[in-house]
Amino acid sequence: MAKKDKNKKIKIAFPHMGTISYAWAYAMRKCNMEPYIPPYTSKKTLSLGTKHSPEAICLPYKLILGNFIEAIEGGTDYVGMISSPGICRLGEYGSCIKNALKDLGYGANYIELQLYDGIKGLFRFLKELTGGNHPIMFTRAIVGMIRMIFLLDDLEKLLFYYSAREITPGEAEKRYKKALSYLKNASSQKDLKKIKKIAFEEMKSIPIDKNRDILYVDVTGEIYIVCDEFSNQGLAKELGKMGVQVRKTLTVSSFLKDAIIPKIFRKGETHLQRANRLAKPFLMRDIGGDALECVSDVAYAQERGIDGIIHISPFTCMPEIMSQNIFPNMRENLSIPILPLIMDEQTGKAGYITRLEAFVDLMRRRKRKLALENKNLKSDDNVKQEVE
Repeated sequence: MAKKDKNKKIKIAFPHMGTISYAWAYAMRKCNMEPYIPPYTSKKTLSLGTKHSPEAICLPYKLILGNFIEAIEGGTDYVGMISSPGICRLGEYGSCIKNALKDLGYGANYIELQLYDGIKGLFRFLKELTGGNHPIMFTRAIVGMIRMIFLLDDLEKLLFYYSAREITPGEAEKRYKKALSYLKNASSQKDLKKIKKIAFEEMKSIPIDKNRDILYVDVTGEIYIVCDEFSNQGLAKELGKMGVQVRKTLTVSSFLKDAIIPKIFRKGETHLQRANRLAKPFLMRDIGGDALECVSDVAYAQERGIDGIIHISPFTCMPEIMSQNIFPNMRENLSIPILPLIMDEQTGKAGYITRLEAFVDLMRRRKRKLALENKNLKSDDNVKQEVE
């Protein structure tokens, strides 16, 4: 670890994954560090990452490496990465990225945070990064970061609700981005409460068509692709235009409930707990990545009467390949439509949109058919009662 100049604030960058940079930036500022937010993931980022990545590695790796290259060229001192001891290749990302940056001649320090180490892991990470032990400062940073993450996910849920119903196309996204601009400079939990109130009021004042026939779709898959708009090519946005309200089954806040937040502070069943309960008839053990959660998400969507579920994953992701091969067996017991989408740097927008449109048409026809069957069933029941 390089020596730190006490008079200079450390610049640290993390990879993008949706809006997670807002939360990390908040925590770093609370720890008297300077967050460096690289340009949001773009085609340039993808090109840089792909150029210096193994050919068969998955899309998230390429994008993360591209984020780091842009951050280092922008002047950051440190790049921070998460790692996992599990079966997924995420556990190998750290050493591979570190070696790739070294081979490219970059001198930035690399630091890693182990997933599933809980609050202790976050404290250890901040202690290593700052070079000191400041429990009160770290606690404020972690609590504020967690609250920011939950606020970001709540704002996104509002975005998905209103974008499917808005009268003026693009109005929900416009107000959502305005809310994000407020959060960019938040420096205290008091700021977060104030921003939440203002942002929610602005979102809820969006004029909507209350009579629009709305479809409800759950999106599951590999968490990075599900959460990152660039990676999934604006999936939720495109579906919103078609009158579809999206619910992401994998979010950073749901991950926090399983891995970071102590049990005494949790409310209700966590995603992983539900996965262990619902996936068992089809998948008996964790096979890495988010496969267990994905299989359970299909069963959970069926249980709630959702119109359809989309499974989105990066090309060559073995856990998600396994879960996609389980879906056909699930259809023997479940009737919910499932659309699998595989993403990589070669995925074209036009073909992708065509598949979404066809899936939405399928769900609408199915919804009308079920409504007609229910109507006929009620009619038959009424006739039976009259006869009796």
